[in-house]
Amino acid sequence: MEEFLVKINAGGGYNVHIGPGMISECGKIISSAAGQCRAAVVTDSNVEILYLRPVMDSLEAAGLDPISFVFPAGEGSKNLHILSEILESFADNGLTRSDIAVALGGGVTGDITGFAAGVYMRGIRYVQIPTTLLAAVDSSVGGKTAVDLSSGKNLAGVFLQPSAVICDTNTFNTLAPDVFSDGAAESIKYGILTSEHIFEVFERGEVRKSVSELVSECVSIKGRLVEEDEHDNSVRRLLNLGHTIGHAIENLSGYTFPHGHAVAIGMVMISRAGEKMGFTEIGTTDRIEKCLIRNGLPTSTDYDPEALYNAALSDKKRSGDNITIVVPKRIGRCELMTIKVSELFDIISLSAQR
Repeated sequence: MEEFLVKINAGGGYNVHIGPGMISECGKIISSAAGQCRAAVVTDSNVEILYLRPVMDSLEAAGLDPISFVFPAGEGSKNLHILSEILESFADNGLTRSDIAVALGGGVTGDITGFAAGVYMRGIRYVQIPTTLLAAVDSSVGGKTAVDLSSGKNLAGVFLQPSAVICDTNTFNTLAPDVFSDGAAESIKYGILTSEHIFEVFERGEVRKSVSELVSECVSIKGRLVEEDEHDNSVRRLLNLGHTIGHAIENLSGYTFPHGHAVAIGMVMISRAGEKMGFTEIGTTDRIEKCLIRNGLPTSTDYDPEALYNAALSDKKRSGDNITIVVPKRIGRCELMTIKVSELFDIISLSAQR
């Protein structure tokens, strides 16, 4: 079995195991990271059908004592009500501070399970087993955990690094095309940020040929940024490329619009604004648009600039009257730009003009 191993030197330090068939090895990996303990597997109703039993069997075979909690699939479940149910399940099953939570699924599962682990008994350990490309390259690594509030996305959460991440790339084979493309958007983001090589893989449409290697490259990039800025105060904010407008689109849709699709639109719009401001190399936006379209992603929205601006005001990257945005210089290089919140409307307006 081909395995890529990426070491993340944040928190207590942990390994990201990437490759096909890793779910069958999850019990051994978790036992090695956590010792003999009770493992609370949290998953959603879609992933339960596909992967819960193999994970439970692997945990039992490794001598762990697994229990499970299943919640309804979808972003709508990433709320304080479901968080409370998870915590009650932990307590009802007698989890102690020496036990571990296991997030089995996509970004919603990873975010809410990590948050539950962070606040249960003031903190227990947890492991991420991402089953989507989006979660594998993004949310499973770095220690951000959260739930949504009515005012916006990910507004309640804690930083808690996992004890291990186990990415079975075979799980991507069961994803619907639009779900896979959601992860492609975040992967393309890493290419725009710092790796023209990653971007070119998606330009050529060759991601399926070397998906494990691609995930490891994306995770390595994120790992370096997290190691330098664990709590998101400086360079880690580069990972928010496309997210200010993207989160606004999600907010306006009532979180029915997929995250990666929204980020894809956000990346095009901020690149277009950058070109109009003379900050971004001419031709960058056209290249981004073509790459996204080739990978089944949208590049525009029907929401008007005023609606997007008002929705963006609740963005976590806002600090008082300022907000930090990420603007491409060219493919492979982006820079942080701190602006007045009032200037954001003009930038969004520019980005909407073709």
